[in-house]
Order: sequence, then C-alpha cells, then structure tokens
Amino acid sequence: MLRRRRAPLLLAAAAGAALAATSTASPSTDGLGAPSTLHGVARSSRAIYTIGFVVLDYKYSLRGLVPGSADYRGKLSEVHLRSAKKLLRLCEVNRGFYVKAGQFVSSLRQVPKEYISTLSCLQDQATPCKYQDIKIVIEQNFGKDLHDIFLEFDEHPIAAASIAQVHRGRLNNNQEVAVKVQYPGLERRMKLDIMTMSLLSKYVSLIFPDYRFEKILLEFERTMSMELDFTQEAKNSERTARCFRKNDVVKIPHVFWELTTKEVLTMEFCTGHKVDDLDFLRKADISPTKVAKALIELFGEMIFIHGFVHGDPHPGNILVSPRGQGRFSLVLLDHGIYKELDPKFRLDYCKLWKALISLDVPKILELGEQFGVGKYAKYFPLIFTGRTIYSKSALGTQVSGEEKTRIKQDLSSLGMDDISSFMESLPPDFLVILRTDGLLRSILGNLGAPRHVRLLAYAKCAIYGHEEQSRLESGAINRLSLRVKTSISYLHLRILIELARLLVQFNDYKHKIKDKLSWMLLKISRDVLGWYKPLM
Repeated sequence: MLRRRRAPLLLAAAAGAALAATSTASPSTDGLGAPSTLHGVARSSRAIYTIGFVVLDYKYSLRGLVPGSADYRGKLSEVHLRSAKKLLRLCEVNRGFYVKAGQFVSSLRQVPKEYISTLSCLQDQATPCKYQDIKIVIEQNFGKDLHDIFLEFDEHPIAAASIAQVHRGRLNNNQEVAVKVQYPGLERRMKLDIMTMSLLSKYVSLIFPDYRFEKILLEFERTMSMELDFTQEAKNSERTARCFRKNDVVKIPHVFWELTTKEVLTMEFCTGHKVDDLDFLRKADISPTKVAKALIELFGEMIFIHGFVHGDPHPGNILVSPRGQGRFSLVLLDHGIYKELDPKFRLDYCKLWKALISLDVPKILELGEQFGVGKYAKYFPLIFTGRTIYSKSALGTQVSGEEKTRIKQDLSSLGMDDISSFMESLPPDFLVILRTDGLLRSILGNLGAPRHVRLLAYAKCAIYGHEEQSRLESGAINRLSLRVKTSISYLHLRILIELARLLVQFNDYKHKIKDKLSWMLLKISRDVLGWYKPLM
C-alpha cells in the first residue's frame, strides 16, 4: 500500500524538480528556437506522462496472467510494442538527449526485440540547427568573424546528429576540412534530461522492484558527458590513430587543434560512403565480405588488444573510401564516445572468447562468476555465438530444431526482471562491449558476411590480446616462445571454425543435391505416367 502511495508522490516530485531546474535556467532561447524554461518544462512533462503510461500499461495488461504462459508471452509482446512506439514518439518530439537515449537502447541486443525494431529508426534521425546559430557558436569560440577563419564555409550541413552537425569548409591555406559544431545550450539541457530520466527510473523501480536500470543510466550519462567535450574527442581520435598507425586500411582524420575547442572540432575532410552501402560497394567493385572482415578485425583489435573501444560504430560513423582495383580504406569518424577497458576485464574477456569458441563450459561458468553475472553466464554462448552452452551443433552452424525448441523454452521463462538483473549485474565495461558488438553484428548482417568472419576475427584477437601482457613482461626468448604458442592456439581455434564452416557448406550442398534428385525423380515419374497414359 505504501508503494502505491509513494509512486504518485514521486511523479509529483519529478515534475517539481523539473520545474525548479528549468526556472533557474536562463530565459534565453535553447538554440533550437524555443525558450529554454518553457521548453524544459514541456520536455520533462512529456517524459513523465509517457513513462507513467508505459508503467501502467505493463502493470494492468499483464495482471492475472501466469508468467511464462502462452497468453502471458503474447500479451507481453503487445505491451512491448505499444510501449516502444510511445517511447519513439517521446524521443522524436523531445529530440536531443532523448534521441541519444533511444539510440542507446536500440543498440542493446538484450532488450526485447520490439524495442530494438521500433527505436532503431532513431539512428538516422536528426534535425539540423539554423546556420545563424552555428555561426554564433563558432565566432564565440574563436573570437573572430567566421569568414576570417575560413576561406569557404558551406551554410548547409553535410551531416546532422542529435548533439551536433558537420559543415564542409576550406582554410586559408586551401586545406579542405570538416567542422563539427555543437548545438547551443546542450550542457544545461543534458543536466535536466538526465535528472528527469533518473527520477523516472527510480519511479519505475518502486512499481516494479525487480526492474533496475541504474547502471545503464549511469553509463548513458557518462557517454553523453564525454560526447559534449570535443577536445576529448580530438584526443581519442589521435590515440586511435596511434594504435592503428601500421594499419594502412584504417584512416583517422587529422585534427586541427588551433581550430578545436570544447564546442567546435575541425578535422581533415575525408570522402567515402557508409560502410553498409551495398550499391556503392558493387559499383566500386569492392567485396562486402572483405569490408566486413576489415571492420570486425579493426574493432576486435580495439577490444581485445588495445582495450580502447569506439562506443558508437553505427554505419554513419564508418566510411568506405575506394583506392582502386577493389582496394579501400575504412574511415573512422565520431570519436566522442570511447571506453578504456579495465586491464583485468580485457584479459578475462579474451579468456571468455577462447572458452566460447571451444565451448569450455566450466571456464564459461567460472568467468561468469568473475563478471558477477552468476547463473546468467549460461547465456553467454547464446548472446555471442548463437548456440546454447550445452550445444552439440558445430560452431557457426545453424542450431538444430530440437535446440531451437529448448532455447525458446529457456528464454520464455525469462522475465523483464531477469533481463534487468542481468544488465544490472554486468560490469560497466561489458555494457559498452554488448552495445558495440550489437551495432557491428547489424552492419555485418547488412553486408551479408558469413558468421565465421566475426568468429575468426574475435578468436584471433582474443588469443593475441590474452598473450599481449605476457609478451610485454617476458624476455626475448620467452616472447618468441609465446609467439609460437599463440600461433598454435589460434591455429587450433581456426581449424575448429573452418571445420564448422565446411560442415555448413557440406550440409547446404547435400540439401541442394537432395532437392535436385527429388526434382529429377518427380520429372521422371511424370514422364513415365505421361507415356503410359495413351495405353490405358
């Protein structure tokens, strides 16, 4: 009874806090045309109303249904879809950080599929800011007239995102540049939006005590704070360039520090097309599978070896630039969101992938305890490799009908409380890994890359990443020994994956032969019947 009474009070508190926060803000415009005070109140009110509606929908639509039953699962899917559409509308109207939050949620493969499919359209949604507002931001940051800084500056943005937009320009020395400019008033708006989201998260946890999303919200707040500082983005960019200085496929735009501040980032202009633009790849005679392989190896090296991971690898941030004769460069953009992995976590994650490839069940469960997920560790193989922990199917192959049934039964017993408990128990580094891997798998799927491409790249990087620290700490002789050991270990896992791939191809070939023989027998039987018919 107390919980029921407190819920409306918390909603009132959220509204009051929102009003208090906005009333202290400047009455000037927010940079997008609306007075900041009224704009802030409206945004918070919409959020409170929407989340309240969603909570009530879950509470009363599922009342009286047995968790795990067919009726429960059917009704739950309906509520997921309704709620996702409500949240999509909220993000579209509130824009800014709400769009970023929607993008963040849609990239987590662990949330219900209804949310992923509905909110994924936010990845390409952005409304450009007026040129005059952008001009003011640039001139305020450098204390000069725009035309004293740039020889040319295109008023129309070449790209627009939820917190900034990019304009093409030319410096006085004729150097072509891309200028990323942050929308005015964002930092003030972020504080209010995060506060509103935090209060709503607490409200939801009061109604549904098993729903705990504090870690996800903290991770979102961390990434947004990083993304608002363009000097940090410039440092991330240069660090990544150093990591891949020997890789001639990876291109990181050069930063012009004299024209870079917290709100303006000026970098070398690079041409290219979105990484999953298949029409462009075909016209340029570039193999989509080779692009997929280069992409997953790039991020595999980031995750398993360098431990410094680009946190937003959606197609708009990765360009393919042709170099002739089927060759290409991968241009990596938008370095605002990065995560430096804890060294122990990186090594444990390397061990996890080695265990996943070889399906070493005791090791997977042991690492699950170290990651703090306990019983949920059994879902690691399903999340990362698409098979169950006790699977008998070969790695990279399609699971059997029997196994699919078992997976459905197992997953149907999971409620939203299990999903939130799993997400809440994960280390912060793991949330970044899951989000990044989810975005990469989506791109690989668009490129039509075989499943073994990702498995091979991760296996290779996991093995080399696992031995990296040992190589640094060993003498020359021991380093040579480790290099041989690493190569043998990788060869062993590669053989496992290649055998699985050959098995898949053999099964496909067997089915094609079977279908061909069935068709031939059917044709022969029809011909024979046709020959006998005149005699009957």
